[in-house]
This record gives sequence, C-alpha cells and structure tokens, in this order.
Amino acid sequence: MTYCVGVKLEDGLIFASDSRTHAGVDNYAKFCKMTVFESAGDRVLVLLSSGGLAATQAVINVLRKRASIAPPHLWTVTSMFDVANLVADAMRDIERRDSPFLETGGLKFNASFILGGQIAGEEMRLFRIYAEGNFIEAGSDTNFLQTGEAKYGKPILDLAVTPTATLENASKCVLVSFDSTMLSNLSVGMPIDLLCYARDSLKITMKRRFDTGDSYFETLKQHWIAGTRKVFSELPPLQW
Repeated sequence: MTYCVGVKLEDGLIFASDSRTHAGVDNYAKFCKMTVFESAGDRVLVLLSSGGLAATQAVINVLRKRASIAPPHLWTVTSMFDVANLVADAMRDIERRDSPFLETGGLKFNASFILGGQIAGEEMRLFRIYAEGNFIEAGSDTNFLQTGEAKYGKPILDLAVTPTATLENASKCVLVSFDSTMLSNLSVGMPIDLLCYARDSLKITMKRRFDTGDSYFETLKQHWIAGTRKVFSELPPLQW
C-alpha cells in the first residue's frame, strides 16, 4: 500500500508521497514514488504512483523510452490533458502485455497515478488516473486528489485545504495527513517526498524529503498533537 496526495491551489500545486512498499508483513522496502519531468521555462510534470511496484515502474519506463523516440510524447504535447492520455496509453499497453501472465498467479494489473503540472501557455492541472486508464481532473469543488491508503488523511485535508490556502499552510496540512495515516496504517511509511510548484513558474524550486527522525516533521507532529489535545480540553462540557 502507499499514500499519495496532489493538491491544486490558486498559488500552485503540492505533491506528496510516501516511500514504503511491501510484499508481506515482514518484507518492507523503500522506493521513491514521485517522478518529475522538468524542462525549465517550458513544462513541469509530476507523477505520483500507487499500486504494484513492477507495474508502476514499467509505465514510467515506457514513458521515458517513448519520450526519446518519435512524438507525440511528454516533451512535445501542448496540454496536460494530452499528458494524461499518454500516461493512460502506457498503462493500457503494460496491462495488455502483463495481464495474461499475472492472471496465472491470481493477480491483476494494479497501477494508478496522480498527475499534475503545467505546460507553458496553459493553466496548471491535476489528474487522478485509475488502473483502467480513465481519469478525473481536480477542480474548484474538489481541489485535492488522493491515491492509495487515503481514508485516514482525508478528514484533515477536508478541514484545511481550500483553493485559497497558501502553499506553506497547505503543505503543513498535507504533512499532518501523512502523520495521521502512518499512525493508523503500517503499510504507509517514511521517507515522505514533498514538492511544491509555484503557479506559472515553470520550474521546481521547492522539493525535499522527510526521513525518519526529521527535526521539522517531529516538531510539526508534536505541535499538532498538543494543539489537538488543547482543543479537546476546551470543548464545552457534555450534558447528560
């Protein structure tokens, strides 16, 4: 399992993913689930991957290979919608290739993505691409998208992530949602990769990884716990 979040704000985009992958309760490993395609001044594309590691890595490798051959590919299409279709095409190609072999072992193709970014001449866009290759787009009513183990972090995002939130405040909220998820589900774990993209910048300047014991993450976590306990202590008394 994994946990990935993409947020669309008026000021920019936020992407975050954990790094835990496992093949059973006693076989954990770390793999980065954030892939960035950047051509400064022209486009910034970010992919967050969820599902079977072999499937998601195969899709990303297909995208990279096709980007070095003949257009249309990631570096030539002129809209984020076209990029989403390229990802969907790669997913379907891998599924057609691998599904017959997976089914012999009782498995199904399992890969999904959050895709976001901006291409010069177009507004920022954010998509959730399902395993079947179809996708939805974030808008003003739904300005964040999740994939993987989403349920534990969603209430926190619902409370604080609005289109007008600042990149800094929304990023803090995203990190708290990861802490809540990791507390409730051992299949999600650090390191956490976080990337913020400033609207119309067409370059990445804010990206960092939070590993176990990170001083900022621990401070944020303790402030959140203390603040939550303080709020509960100040709630009106229950009348019986």
